[in-house]
Amino acid sequence: MTEDATDSQVWDPYGTLRRVLWVGGGQWAGKSTVTRLLADRYGLTCYNYDYHDARGHNDRRIARRIRLGHPPADPDPDATWVNTTPQDMAAETLAGFPVRFEWALDDLRALVSGRPVIAEGWGLRPELVAPVLGSPRQMVVMVPTEAFRDRQLRELPRAAAFGPRVSDPARAQRNRIERDRLVADDAVRSARRLGIRVIEVDGSRDAGAVADIVADHFRPYLPPPEKRDP
Repeated sequence: MTEDATDSQVWDPYGTLRRVLWVGGGQWAGKSTVTRLLADRYGLTCYNYDYHDARGHNDRRIARRIRLGHPPADPDPDATWVNTTPQDMAAETLAGFPVRFEWALDDLRALVSGRPVIAEGWGLRPELVAPVLGSPRQMVVMVPTEAFRDRQLRELPRAAAFGPRVSDPARAQRNRIERDRLVADDAVRSARRLGIRVIEVDGSRDAGAVADIVADHFRPYLPPPEKRDP
C-alpha cells in the first residue's frame, strides 16, 4: 500500500471510522443476520457492504473501467464464471478489494451517528481495516466451516441460486463456491496474522447465540441494550 493510500484511509473528518465496529469474513457465515440482530439490540447504525458494493458503487466501478481503458460493460459472464479457475477468480477478487474498500470508506466517512456504526461484508478485509482500527477488538472475522457452508448452499435459496446466464451453470456454481472458500481462507490467515479474532460458524448455535458471542467481543464499544416494550 502506498503512503498516499494509507493517508486516504485514515482521513476521517467526522471521527466516524475510529468508532466503527467491523464484521468481515467469508460468504454464508451469517454476517448480515448477526449484524442486523446487534443493530436492533443496541440501536446501532448498520452499513451493509454487499448492498453498497453491488448497487451504490456501480457508477464508480464503470468510471474506473473507462479511466483504465476497459469497456464500461461487465465482462462476459462465461469469461468471469466458467472459462476460468477458482484460483484465478479468488486472485482477481482479492486484487479488487482495496479499491472497493476505499469506496466503502467514503460511505462511512459521511455517516454521523449518535450510536456506534457496525459495518459488515466480505470485502471488509482484515488487512484493509487494520489501519483504521483503534483496537483489534473492534473487528471480528466470521467464516463458515465446510459443513456449514454446504448446509447454507442446500438450505439458503440465495446461496444456491446462480444469477448470471452462463453456458455451464453447474461449473460456474462450483467455481464460485471454491472461490468463496479460498477468499475466506485468506481472510482467516490475514486476521490471525494481525491479531483479529476469527469466529468459525458451524451451525451448532443459532444466529442469536452467535450474535451474543460477537456482542461480548465488542462489549467495550457497545451502548446498553435498548429497552423493548413488554
